[in-house]
Amino acid sequence: QDQLQQKIICPGPVTCLTASPNGLYILAGVAESIYLWEVSNGNLLAILNRHYQDLTCLCFTDDSSHFLSGAKDCLALVWNLYSVLQAEPSQIPDPRHVWSRHSLPITDLCCGFGGPLARAATASLDQTAKLWEISSGELLLSVLFDVGIMAVTLDLSEYHMFCGGMDGSIFQVDLCAWPVQRDRTFQTERENGKVFKGHRNQVTCLSVSTDGSLLLSGSHDETVRLWDIQSKQCLKTMNHKGPVTNAFIVLAPANMFNPDGKPSVPLPKFSKHLHGTESNDEQGSEGVTLRLGLHQQDSGESYLEKAEKMYAQMYSTREKNLVGDQEHLTIQVSELEEEVSTLRKINKNLFDFSARIITKPAK
Repeated sequence: QDQLQQKIICPGPVTCLTASPNGLYILAGVAESIYLWEVSNGNLLAILNRHYQDLTCLCFTDDSSHFLSGAKDCLALVWNLYSVLQAEPSQIPDPRHVWSRHSLPITDLCCGFGGPLARAATASLDQTAKLWEISSGELLLSVLFDVGIMAVTLDLSEYHMFCGGMDGSIFQVDLCAWPVQRDRTFQTERENGKVFKGHRNQVTCLSVSTDGSLLLSGSHDETVRLWDIQSKQCLKTMNHKGPVTNAFIVLAPANMFNPDGKPSVPLPKFSKHLHGTESNDEQGSEGVTLRLGLHQQDSGESYLEKAEKMYAQMYSTREKNLVGDQEHLTIQVSELEEEVSTLRKINKNLFDFSARIITKPAK
């Protein structure tokens, strides 16, 4: 039975929603604005208005340092979370990158592994899926299809990109194919072995298992299908009572199969006003400040203190490694200097020998 932990009223209809992998922040797309909340206390930290039309998708990088937003204005924006949090409430921070190479609305976003060094994929109604580099913002690959693309995902090794079409087809694009081409056309009739066929309506979501062997897809045909990637066979079909809007594979939490398992910390109500600009009534209202990492009242160190201690240990270990590396480098330099002096002696002896042979008078 589903447990309703908290009903949160948002400023308008939410078109897309995501949580940071570290569990600290929530992003929501409301009309053309991006709302950023802090989970622990419900504070609204930022409202970003850089899109010109409604948001369609949001996603974080795996280290929660950046997030990407896509909208009907054909733009995909890359945001640095630290810059957004440090900006003044009266200022709208600039995105790190603005990707404007799509000609029709963005339908889906996907981020690979590597934090700020990761690659990201975008899908659009313009019948293309594009692969980008987050660090530089450069376009790495653009693949043109026969139909509009509604969903995109990458496997963990990033050998393949999977794209879900409006006609129900799912296309597998090899990212390591040779020769390397920045602009590529996916011809279905030629690459018949790289198409998953089974859905009767547009594919809305895709997800790959951690071992890269299974693909999960949801569709407006009211089904969710589980595919074997190697053989392209449908292993299981799950029927629903309406169009499927989202489905993904996730590692099961530790207490998922515990019948007595309940959330230990209730979610607070999310604020409707930016943090620091609340009305007087809300300031005077009672609130609860949560300290993440404390399960008991007298449990000693707070979450931040534990984090600082961990970082201190990490940096001390790193310094030791650096000292050890320095000693190793000193030994290597001395060995190389000896080798250079030996080579110089050999070179001088060869020169003298050659000079004697050349200048030797003929008999």
